Amino acid sequence: MPVQQPHHDRGESRDLEINPVFSREPLRVPRYALPEREMEPDTAYQVIHDELMLDGNARQNLATFVSTWAEPQARRLMSECVQKNMIDKDEYPQTAELERRCVHMLARLWHAEAPHQAMGCSTTGSSEAAMLGGLALKRRWQHRRRAKGEPTDRPNLVMGINVQICWEKFADYFEVEPRYVPMEGDRYHLTPDKAVELCDENTIGVVAVLGSTFDGSYEPVADIASALDELQSRTGLDIPIHVDGASGGMIAPFLDPDLAWDFRLPRVASINTSGHKYGLVMPGVGWALWRDEDALPDDLVFHVNYLGGDMPTFALNFSRPGAQIVAQYYNFLRLGFDGYRRVQQTCRDVATRLAGEIAGLGPFELITDGSRLPVFAFRMRDGVDHFSVFDVSAALRERGWLVPAYTFPKNRTDLAVLRVVVRNGFSHDLADLLLDDLRRVLPRLDEQGEPHRGEDDAGGFAHGAETKNPVRPGRH
Repeated sequence: MPVQQPHHDRGESRDLEINPVFSREPLRVPRYALPEREMEPDTAYQVIHDELMLDGNARQNLATFVSTWAEPQARRLMSECVQKNMIDKDEYPQTAELERRCVHMLARLWHAEAPHQAMGCSTTGSSEAAMLGGLALKRRWQHRRRAKGEPTDRPNLVMGINVQICWEKFADYFEVEPRYVPMEGDRYHLTPDKAVELCDENTIGVVAVLGSTFDGSYEPVADIASALDELQSRTGLDIPIHVDGASGGMIAPFLDPDLAWDFRLPRVASINTSGHKYGLVMPGVGWALWRDEDALPDDLVFHVNYLGGDMPTFALNFSRPGAQIVAQYYNFLRLGFDGYRRVQQTCRDVATRLAGEIAGLGPFELITDGSRLPVFAFRMRDGVDHFSVFDVSAALRERGWLVPAYTFPKNRTDLAVLRVVVRNGFSHDLADLLLDDLRRVLPRLDEQGEPHRGEDDAGGFAHGAETKNPVRPGRH
């Protein structure tokens, strides 16, 4: 869709007198067409730098799951590698080696039976990694059906309606019927009984989410696996699981080590995670892993000669920088298991304390408390109808806090919430500053909304606010 250009600037240049502090000469600055002449590099930098001041402060962005802080040494390594195209395995063999080491480290972290045999690759993020997982599920299903002489024209994929939008894209792009389990009442994600109800001979797999973007909760992967085991014993249907561990894949191993969700469960065929979320890397890198060669059909793998050896590759994207892979390896070396545990535990501690403090303010009720992912969602308490979560979000933005407000999906669109994502770098001190600002805006919102208390749907302040178009939380 073309971007609507302002009426005063539809490609033509505008004469702008630039302050000599920032420039050496007057400058013509078109916004939607190439300039006719070159400009000084410092001038171009300053023009762009000044415009970018209008962006939000990334450290105050409590909507995104993506890392917004990194150590100077990691940034230095990234700057040293930004020009390397990681797909050029022969030209940059050590970057390829670091990618392979990261895959083996993740395979061990996720309890693969034979980590050296696990298949995996880096991606641009979890969206690409999830699509690779789904594509492998589809291809395996097709191979089984064709071997039996059965049709392969109606594949479906079972998942909760809370999945990230990349799964909707996968279903559309790769022609797979999405079968969504809707939210009902206080059930906000996939459950074993509802998953099994939608499975049949055309089901390529079930997607279980370890860390819902809507509220930070874990789906019960082990219970879903048990229900599918029982389904197989009754019907013979052997349906694998892909775990979307975009965030939880780098939380649960360190904070919930006894939780069975990974390759310890034989039914889990593949897992994805985001290195640029709780893997603590600046964007963008993700990881896709399969438990063994059988889980990843060989006809989806491209084999590249790597210094006289075999380097299998499987990805949708091709050219991309190796900087994030190097940064991921740096974090693995720098932190080790215990370092990651301490970082993630601090995030969870900040999240649970902040959630408790917000619950104690009066107007809010927690949906989740940050005790799984360091993420929590909260709503307005019953009876608080003179201002909405959207008003709270807008008021906090005045101080630079980006706290998203949105409604839940189909069957629970009546539920509007605010969500806070706690990442590495969001300290107890910053949490206290957020609380101070929240306490400051609540009396004003209460006073502003008071005249509208008790009005009907046609004119009530709360109802008017909540009819705004909500933004579904994505994989930020």
